[in-house]
Amino acid sequence: MALHDVSAEALIAKTAVALKKDIKPPEWAIFVKTGHTRERPPLNPDWWYVRAASMLRRVAMIGPVGTEKLRTFYGGRKNLGHAPEHAYKGSGSVIRTILQQLDQAGLTKMAEKSQRKGRVVTPKGQALLYLLSDQIVKEAGPKQKVEPQAKPKAKPAESASN
Repeated sequence: MALHDVSAEALIAKTAVALKKDIKPPEWAIFVKTGHTRERPPLNPDWWYVRAASMLRRVAMIGPVGTEKLRTFYGGRKNLGHAPEHAYKGSGSVIRTILQQLDQAGLTKMAEKSQRKGRVVTPKGQALLYLLSDQIVKEAGPKQKVEPQAKPKAKPAESASN
């Protein structure tokens, strides 16, 4: 089952639960914002695992990828009041730390011989993502075949002689 065949939200949620045994958020994670565009830290207490799962999926889909590319993806628009909004990148420290933790868990690694430098998913990481995507498909059950609805027959035009 390919990663594109399952919903991103479902895969990220399952992967976040699976990553809880492999990675651990640093002490400063409860205080940090996820980027310059945010006013407060995330409200979800498990946000570190959700971000790590999202990054693992992102690396699997577009790898090899580096910190700057991920900073751009996880960035956003800053509300500047009356001034026009500007795009800003996400927190590099959060992204770098999560990538290092994924490396230590054996789920990602630096690309050695590639056109682009960056991180790629290891076979262990691919196996985890494909296993979880298969579970999602099995939990969803067989797809219901939807019969196309019959089009209503057009009424014959009444004669204009009335």
